[in-house]
Amino acid sequence: MKKQGSLNRLETDSVGKSFARYLIPSTIGMLLMAINVVADGIMVGNRLGSVALGGVGIASPVYTLFVAVSLWIGVGAATRYSTLMGAKRTDEARTVFSLALATIAAVTLLIGLVAFPFRTELAYLLGANEETYPYVADYLYLILLFGFVFTIENTLSVMVRNDGSPNLSMMALVTTSVLNIILNYVFLYILDYGVSGAAAATLISAFVGTFVLLIHFFKKDNNLRFVKFTFDRKLLIIIIVIGFPSFLAEVGMSVFTLAHNNVFERLAGTEGVSAFAILNYVHGVMLMAFLGMGSAIQPLVSYYNGSRNKERMRKTVRLANVTVFIAGAAFFLFGQFFSSYIVSIFGDFPESVVELAIPGIRLFFIAYLFMGINFVMMTYYQSTGKIRMAVWITAAREIILLLILLSILPVAFGVTGAWLAIPVSEFIVLMTIFYYQKKRNGIAHNHLNPPIAEER
Repeated sequence: MKKQGSLNRLETDSVGKSFARYLIPSTIGMLLMAINVVADGIMVGNRLGSVALGGVGIASPVYTLFVAVSLWIGVGAATRYSTLMGAKRTDEARTVFSLALATIAAVTLLIGLVAFPFRTELAYLLGANEETYPYVADYLYLILLFGFVFTIENTLSVMVRNDGSPNLSMMALVTTSVLNIILNYVFLYILDYGVSGAAAATLISAFVGTFVLLIHFFKKDNNLRFVKFTFDRKLLIIIIVIGFPSFLAEVGMSVFTLAHNNVFERLAGTEGVSAFAILNYVHGVMLMAFLGMGSAIQPLVSYYNGSRNKERMRKTVRLANVTVFIAGAAFFLFGQFFSSYIVSIFGDFPESVVELAIPGIRLFFIAYLFMGINFVMMTYYQSTGKIRMAVWITAAREIILLLILLSILPVAFGVTGAWLAIPVSEFIVLMTIFYYQKKRNGIAHNHLNPPIAEER
């Protein structure tokens, strides 16, 4: 039987070593991407002011939508790919890869071209007003036309990682992040391109990052191959179903941003939107860190599911949950003690913005005590075929429960209620996970050691 190169290490290395091999580059890569986003915010806020920063924040759900579609196809395909590789069905795995990359390129290019003529209407739908519209419009112009570039990069990054090259996937993210920061400085401070420059920096750096990922195809232990395939509707449906929770998680981020923008606009005007934009940039760092930690188990759990190695799967999930809980506690404490410093690095804002943002960060960071475990368990359920539970976690966190809480809490507690919507939502979702696990396994079964889903 043909060797699968570095993927064989998942069967021979210890669970701890395998987890660390994926955890470290995944978390570092995601953190760098998040820092990259924050650097955008810092440069836009300091160079162009709080209104421009708010405008970019209003437009960000479109960027998130492109990422959502790429992860929908990418994670769905990568999960199926790893399961097939674990079962030693290499030819079928390569067909999954080829179909996924062709699909994501076609779909995201089509979305951008269809939405482009309606970008003005889209800007106001996202929450733009007379002050923020020019900045929203400038950002949307390039993102809609060339957003397919970073969707291809995202999909390829996930596939390369799942093919046993997490370090190369990380290096592509490092390249993308560093180049984006450099280009942002050049476009904003030297060439004075404004918000359009920030969008161009994002696209160009993603294009270069894609070329870094192509190095994988020259490695001897590479299993990824572009193969001829006929359109397989059944296979595409499988990929879409598996990847749907990842898509929903990214859409949830758009709903999160859009809903909060509208609530803060209503409660505190442009100052409220600017205060939330600061929080949203910081939240992006924490969210990407949790995403990196949670997604580190996806290649492992999918592979072990395919090879039916239940014990390794249990140990992997247990390690991941302990890791994210410790990280979440550290993030929470960071927010309580350094909220003033966090706000100050984004620029010299009016006192009205600062007075909203500082207590907002302290309240919002309570969510990080629960968020990490929710991410890990969603990934676990997704990777083992429990799609309904994975969908519930993603839909409830930032869509269903969030919208309900944002319609209730601000009425009762004003701006404080708006900041608390996500912490309350994350806590409720975690309680439903506890209930689900206890219902399946009995009171004696620890939620950090979940059962293994039977392969369907």
